Amino acid sequence: MTEYVLEHSTATAAELAGLTGVSLMTVHRDLDELARLGVLRKFRGGVSALPSSVFESSLEYRLGVNRAEKEAVAAVAAELVEPGMSVMLDDSTTALALARLLVEAAPLTVVTNARRVAEVFAGVPHIRLIGLGGEYSHTHDSFLGVPCAEAIGALSVDMVLVSTSAMDARTTYHQEQDVVLVKRAMLAAGTRKVLLMDASKTRRTALHRLCPVDDFDQVVVDDGIEAGLLEELRESVDVRVAKPVS
Repeated sequence: MTEYVLEHSTATAAELAGLTGVSLMTVHRDLDELARLGVLRKFRGGVSALPSSVFESSLEYRLGVNRAEKEAVAAVAAELVEPGMSVMLDDSTTALALARLLVEAAPLTVVTNARRVAEVFAGVPHIRLIGLGGEYSHTHDSFLGVPCAEAIGALSVDMVLVSTSAMDARTTYHQEQDVVLVKRAMLAAGTRKVLLMDASKTRRTALHRLCPVDDFDQVVVDDGIEAGLLEELRESVDVRVAKPVS
């Protein structure tokens, strides 16, 4: 349903009911939920698609997309982290999946700007947790802005693990300037830099350039990546491919 509206820009509830074979009541209930997540905008009799740059920033939306792929990427990334390391995690949903795995890798020092990532580690024995402040973003459920970037600038960690919304063979991108500011600061604070991407974010661009792909020491991506792009990436960076559990 979502994909149909995004492709056609608008659709009526009756049209979607015919497409999916469910009742109008069910369609309206599903549309209410998609509107709550910020993916679609309801109007009398139908819906229209919001720009992807709006709903792709919503944590609630991102939590429900490509979960198996993100968990597979997180599992491969977890193998890069050794007990005793200091690691910095961003506010991506892939980093959240990784956080749940890293609880078993203690002792660790964990630095994050993401509220939900911090909750994963809060109170866990042998985890030193450092929360990054800044301006709270409800959309991302994290802290962003200049204060956050300045706090990061005072730190140095063994490994930074981040994701972003788009990449091609040479460059990574994000649609929001505040997010780019924080991710760049994070990358500058890490001795090793790891990019976590599910394949749906590849062969894409967004408004703001984050950094070149070869700024990263490793890229972890799921096996849905195009073979040609994978070959191009491997010319400049170490790529680890994750296989989602079916």
